[in-house]
Amino acid sequence: MPYPVDRPKLERVRRMLREQHLDAIVARAPDNVLYLTNYWPMKGYAAAVFPADGEPTLIALDPQLKDAQRNAWTGDIRTFAGYHPSDPRPPVARSLDLCLDVLRERRLMRRVGIELSNFSQGCDRMVGEPTVYTQGYFDAFRIVAREVIDATPLLSEARAIKTEQEVERMRMANELATLGMEYARDRIQPGMKESEVGAMIEGHIHAVGVGYRGVVEMARAFTLVWSGPGIATFTATGSRPVQEHEPTLVELWVCADGYWTDLTKNLCPGTLTPRYSELLDLLLATMREAADFARDGASFAELDRLVRARIEAGGYPGQPSHPIAHGVGARGHEPPYAHQAGGGVMRSGMVLAIEPAAYWEGGGGLRVEDNFLIGGGPSEKLCSYPDDFRRV
Repeated sequence: MPYPVDRPKLERVRRMLREQHLDAIVARAPDNVLYLTNYWPMKGYAAAVFPADGEPTLIALDPQLKDAQRNAWTGDIRTFAGYHPSDPRPPVARSLDLCLDVLRERRLMRRVGIELSNFSQGCDRMVGEPTVYTQGYFDAFRIVAREVIDATPLLSEARAIKTEQEVERMRMANELATLGMEYARDRIQPGMKESEVGAMIEGHIHAVGVGYRGVVEMARAFTLVWSGPGIATFTATGSRPVQEHEPTLVELWVCADGYWTDLTKNLCPGTLTPRYSELLDLLLATMREAADFARDGASFAELDRLVRARIEAGGYPGQPSHPIAHGVGARGHEPPYAHQAGGGVMRSGMVLAIEPAAYWEGGGGLRVEDNFLIGGGPSEKLCSYPDDFRRV
């Protein structure tokens, strides 16, 4: 088991269950299963029954038993068959049967929380084929439990504050991101395809990340890469060539044993043009001010207003066209989000991605983004790769 039991995290969740008079939470989203048990499912059929009192139960596929025993923070591991000769139902139905069996066996049937309102979920280790819920899954709990409530708000609140172990795991993911960017920085050439740059970074992080520090069992990277006039937002990596004197922007997510980064870093194989250099100066100054503002008790609404006001004053009104800050942890994007019309304050232990940006009409522009640990003073930048990417 590479990570010791994170008792402060689990005790916080149990305390919140008791405060809401919940017998248990049943989680099936891979990121919530990981959060509650330290087991990152190979496929999204796994589940965790996490009671307010007593040991959690992990439910996993038969072939994953040894993996679950090695990594999970619970000794109560129950498995189900991926294929059963007399049961034509999909595997998730047998996982659900075991969840209900545990609730009945342990008499956790008064008030149960399940994930009723996930707007997104982290991937399992197979990555490419998310496993989602059916109406029958939700209905089954209403038959067994006297009352079923939405556990998503509770889990989101708990997950927003990271423990020391979670921060350390995120530091490792950020270290891997730095290694990937350094590898690409030393090898990028004008004329390369954007997809070649992405492949370099993703491949290197996977290669060095598995076994990193003798701890990490699985590390993957995911990129979006745009160069020069191809820089936009919410568009795919293409075959456009790397520009010599313009940025190649890399949106970079690294996942190390289920804990994520959400970063935007940039490369330039030549000398950055004056127009881009001016925009970079604006965004770096905005990032520094935002990072200094982001501390325990600071307003999320004011952070959004600050970043947008600085970018507007620099000549880019209405920018950027995406949120400027959100939580990061067992997902690359998770609550809380900063919005000028919203509420909430930052709390020590949160990790936020802060991402000032401005995009040019017709293509081009720039974004800088890093992950910041919130504390009593100015926030701490977790990724050591520089945001100022100009070559000296």
